[in-house]
Amino acid sequence: MNLISKVLQKKRQNSRCALVPFVTAGYPSIELTIDILFTLDKKGADIIELGIPYSDALADGQLIQNASKLALNNGVYIDQVLGLLSKIAYKIHAPIIIFTYYNPILVRGLSRFIQEISHFGVKGLIIPDLPIEETDYVIHLCNYYQLELILFISPTSSQNRINNILSKAPGCLYLVSSTGVTGIRDSIHSDIRFVSYDISSRTDKLVMFGFGISSPSQVSGILKLKLNIDAIVVGSAFTQILSNYSNYNSVDIIEEVGSFCSKMKLAMI
Repeated sequence: MNLISKVLQKKRQNSRCALVPFVTAGYPSIELTIDILFTLDKKGADIIELGIPYSDALADGQLIQNASKLALNNGVYIDQVLGLLSKIAYKIHAPIIIFTYYNPILVRGLSRFIQEISHFGVKGLIIPDLPIEETDYVIHLCNYYQLELILFISPTSSQNRINNILSKAPGCLYLVSSTGVTGIRDSIHSDIRFVSYDISSRTDKLVMFGFGISSPSQVSGILKLKLNIDAIVVGSAFTQILSNYSNYNSVDIIEEVGSFCSKMKLAMI
């Protein structure tokens, strides 16, 4: 079992839910991203999702798209993210999942990319636009380099697609809370409970839950729904804090991120 699944499995055994913060690499700077990753780890993040900036991030909302654009304008591409990873590799407790789109991986070379991120200690990979027809080879490479490929299921996924994903997923699934792109929301999709129950009735695979979860009260409400999930991903809310960087110094931003992480972690209990 991969480390990502091991972390989630331990949470499930203890009737707990893991906290998975998401940040965009290089936003607002590489140096601040490194400090933020160490802070999230210190404040109780169970797993950390690190996004590689991309110009055509179709699954992301305006906040994260803007973060990617600014990071790209600052010259942050795959090489710079690998340099970032080299500075934190094996120095933080929370395993890292890389979130990126398929095109930049193909441009770099699929095998090369997976080998490189594995070399710097990454334990998971999410590719939101990965065609289902190409998952088998990607899973083969990820297994070889001891990475876990995490596949998406959304409220609008067809039954046939859900069946394919359940049959192919190596160990962990990402259940999207809402239709559309990432972003801060007041509520989750009304059908999500039925999708969650359907998944849990047919598989014991571990489930991460994300898109639009932005406050401790929202986390508490989701947990009360008993959705059979093992982790909650929070991205846009952290990005919103970092978007204030131009108005605050880095120490204040890091402190605010740490404080918010602690509050979200407390809501998991």
